[in-house]
Amino acid sequence: MQTKINIFTKSRDLPEICNSNLFQSKTMFALYESTPGMRPYMAVAFDEAGNVAGHLLANICRRRTWIPPFIYYHCMVLGCGPNNGYGKDTTSENEIFGKMLSALTCKLNSFVAYIEFCNMSKKMFGYKQFRNAGYFPIHWMSVRNSLHSMSPEDRLSEKMKKRIEKSYNRGILTEEARSDSDIDAFYKLLRNHSRMKPRRYVPDISFFRGLQRCENAKIFITKYKSKTIGCCACVFYGGNAYMWYSAFLRKSFALLHPDIITVWHAIRYASNKNCRHIVFMNVGLPFRRNNFREFILKFGGKPTGTYRWFRCSNKLINKILSRIYRD
Repeated sequence: MQTKINIFTKSRDLPEICNSNLFQSKTMFALYESTPGMRPYMAVAFDEAGNVAGHLLANICRRRTWIPPFIYYHCMVLGCGPNNGYGKDTTSENEIFGKMLSALTCKLNSFVAYIEFCNMSKKMFGYKQFRNAGYFPIHWMSVRNSLHSMSPEDRLSEKMKKRIEKSYNRGILTEEARSDSDIDAFYKLLRNHSRMKPRRYVPDISFFRGLQRCENAKIFITKYKSKTIGCCACVFYGGNAYMWYSAFLRKSFALLHPDIITVWHAIRYASNKNCRHIVFMNVGLPFRRNNFREFILKFGGKPTGTYRWFRCSNKLINKILSRIYRD
């Protein structure tokens, strides 16, 4: 099939595309476009008749470090699996994806430090195409909680139920962020929580203000006596919920368990909205001991192994890392 690839950098120029995946939608493109420090690129594949055959959204993020280079750019692509494509079968879908991947890589590789693909819907999707484009895979973990086969309460241990009950009795409350002051409190907590985590990128506050207004996203904050001690941001599409960002004052308010209450509220909200699953996207590398992953698993979910694909612009570094992370 003859396919033409165009790359768009302005939302006003985008053609009509499938918006079933929020991470790959025009809505997210516009949100990236309006956020300082972010720059979106959308690769769109057109078939011979000029119809959209697939699309792939990449976001360039400006980052700062304490060591040279003090400012650099990295590219993040959230989701690129079969649900985003227009191919009639797996073969054509992989072919279309490979062409979009090559076009984006050629366009972006010259000025970003590295390109990262995450939140893949299927572990092996695009494996050959990634390899041919010079990417290397790193094993990653996510946790998926089923919400349709059993109620969330039935998946909790008696110990977790007692902790949740005690926290609520002490006056802790989780609610949806609705005002600018709520977003300010959310952002302050998230920034402070991520300060010592150099790999974790936190966008400008305007991104979360835009996300708050998005129909398929919710920001929750957990309060105790008017102080925000926990928060999370979730997006909803395809009948599932995805926890994207989260932060908690676990040590300062240990007896109140703000981490448990915040996550539990998100699970209950997703269940009440008839979501089939809630997916915790950032539970880290598959180390034998991972405190955050062990915490999330206490809510009755299952760990899922997947790949994150990386490509460094420096050829030598990319070659070395490709050998280290040879699958």
